[in-house]
Amino acid sequence: MDFSDFIVTNLNQFWSLTGFANVTWSHVAMLLVGLFFIWLAIKKDFEPMLLVPIGFGILIGNIPFDSTAGLEIGIYEEGSVLNILYNGVSAGWYPPLIFLGIGAMTDFSALIANPKLMLVGAAAQFGIFGAYMVALALGFMPDQAGAIAIIGGADGPTAIFLTSKLAPNLLGAIAVSAYSYMALVPVIQPPIMRLFTTKKERLIKMKPARAVSQNEKIIFPIVGFLLTCFVVPSGLPLLGMLFFGNLLRECGKTTRLAKTASNALTDIVTILLGMTVGASTQASEFLTVDTLKIFALGFMAFVIASTSGVLFVKLFNLILPKSKKLNPLIGNAGVSAVPMAARISNNLGLEYDPSNYLLMHAMGPNVAGVIGSAVAAGVLLGFLA
Repeated sequence: MDFSDFIVTNLNQFWSLTGFANVTWSHVAMLLVGLFFIWLAIKKDFEPMLLVPIGFGILIGNIPFDSTAGLEIGIYEEGSVLNILYNGVSAGWYPPLIFLGIGAMTDFSALIANPKLMLVGAAAQFGIFGAYMVALALGFMPDQAGAIAIIGGADGPTAIFLTSKLAPNLLGAIAVSAYSYMALVPVIQPPIMRLFTTKKERLIKMKPARAVSQNEKIIFPIVGFLLTCFVVPSGLPLLGMLFFGNLLRECGKTTRLAKTASNALTDIVTILLGMTVGASTQASEFLTVDTLKIFALGFMAFVIASTSGVLFVKLFNLILPKSKKLNPLIGNAGVSAVPMAARISNNLGLEYDPSNYLLMHAMGPNVAGVIGSAVAAGVLLGFLA
């Protein structure tokens, strides 16, 4: 082989390894989806902490390459760097670390002061079980239906944890769906809240919550952990880390650990989780009819969950004395999108009465939703695993 043939052969080989030579319409479609997520995060300010890592992860996961070349760069190629990072998702150990951070940054005072708000968080979990039944009717296997249904809890880490155990092949679609709808809380929930409440109900002012003692704050994570995990042991990885993180926050002796868990550790895990979840949406795995069904079911579950919370408060008000009635606008906060859903309750309340601050009241069902979604995941895991 002369020199010119050698150059041509090497150039052809180089070209065959480029993205240009391997690109398909599905790669282009997914790259556009990734760019759209980044645009939503930066331009529209839709949960940039979630959508920027996920959006760029989608770009990473959909760069075309020759999978037969043995380059070990794809997220599904055993031994690749991305595959090693993805183990935190597929093996389910990123979500408990996120829950540790959530516990360390969450103040459960609103729930402790008004325990009946736990019922609002529980009511919002109807979205999970409603979507489960519809998924079964659409032909999904029970374990797949359970993984899809958990999207209704509006809790990305919980959805990832449960899906990694029940339906790993659907992990990319379910994770992106869950985080997408979490980011779209400000778009999805307000119309539902307006539809199912009257102007009179939106103007209900709730009494300020009582002061919660430090001893109550310390006892709550211990008792909460024991009660929930004795009932649903399968929720131990999530609930254990959630209540442990909260004890670090409230005991007053581990401030440094609580700050690390709620700041540095959570930020690191969020970056890795978002990026690897996005990268898992390779076109060949993601662009399927099942993915479209999952997004539709996830949206339905989210709508049912938000509606159930609002309607439950209205029903609950029928038996509550006038002085203790709840504003139905806090019902949407029963989903586990902390603190986004609670902020929506507060903003909508202020829209109708600039002096009606609902944020602290809405935080009660909001943090109850975190516990409720983890318990629901434990129930599904216990029955379906």
